[in-house]
Amino acid sequence: MATVNIPLDNETAKIYEKAPLADKKKMQLLMSLWLREFEKPSKTLDKLMNDMSRKAKERGLTAEILESILNG
Repeated sequence: MATVNIPLDNETAKIYEKAPLADKKKMQLLMSLWLREFEKPSKTLDKLMNDMSRKAKERGLTAEILESILNG
């Protein structure tokens, strides 16, 4: 696994820094999956986000489940 530095706003950085290790791993997984979508250069960010949302819903991910994953 590689490590990269990504600038974040202060509030987001605090949330990540205070998160338990298990939650940090979940955040890292979500970020990895999201960034992989950028391999397809022909998509705009809006289309990319809509596609990700559609795929997540197709796989059964609801807003409640996502909230539970992110907030433990």
